[in-house]
Amino acid sequence: MRYITPLREGGSVPAVIEADDGETYVLKFRAAGQGPKALVAELLGGEIGRQLGLNVPELLFVELDPLLARNEPHQEIRETITASAGLNLGMRFLPSAFAYNPLLKPRPDAELAAQIVWFDSYILNVDRTARNVNLLIWQQALWLIDHGAAFYFQHDWSTAQEKVRSPFAMVRQHVLLPFAGDFEAVDAQSKARLSDEVLQSIVGLLPDAWLGEEKLFADAEAQRQAYFNFLRQRRDESSFFVEEASRVRKQIA
Repeated sequence: MRYITPLREGGSVPAVIEADDGETYVLKFRAAGQGPKALVAELLGGEIGRQLGLNVPELLFVELDPLLARNEPHQEIRETITASAGLNLGMRFLPSAFAYNPLLKPRPDAELAAQIVWFDSYILNVDRTARNVNLLIWQQALWLIDHGAAFYFQHDWSTAQEKVRSPFAMVRQHVLLPFAGDFEAVDAQSKARLSDEVLQSIVGLLPDAWLGEEKLFADAEAQRQAYFNFLRQRRDESSFFVEEASRVRKQIA
């Protein structure tokens, strides 16, 4: 209903908007940055994080009317709004939240830090570094945001099978790795929460409007199945990234 302000911290310039339910959301545009693939990663990552018991702002689909751009003076933003007409992704806005800083006291709980490192390694999320923490503190708790850079294999599906067993070398730069506890215990708990049924239900949320442009797949349903196969196989092969996280954690201890 109303475009409030752009959030220029991110490369895709999401916006704070007011929807027709009267609530305020951060809107991720389908025509920005990496396009619909970023929304796919955001939705899959956010819902997987929620299933793992992590704090992720509520996600929802937002139907965008291009008329919202008519009073926007900034040409690039106006063009993005117009090109994003249709189904986009919203994230509940957390008022007064502020970015996490590893220098803050007290340190994060060791189990929670290990859970977040496990989660980011599982979804191949490269954006939880000191440069891009993508963690907010809201109501004295850590909240995870911005998972659009995860699942980067989807930009070249020929690498998907290779990434199933990826140790995720980027874990070395994870902002919470120095505080993480026992990865083995977290591994067992996390895998138990991500049953085939749970993963299938999450993948089933992906709308046709964000899929169907990949030549490797006959249709949107085939592409959903490919995401499910990756998530199931990577869960079953978690020892590859768990061992890497444990090894690097010992090195920096």
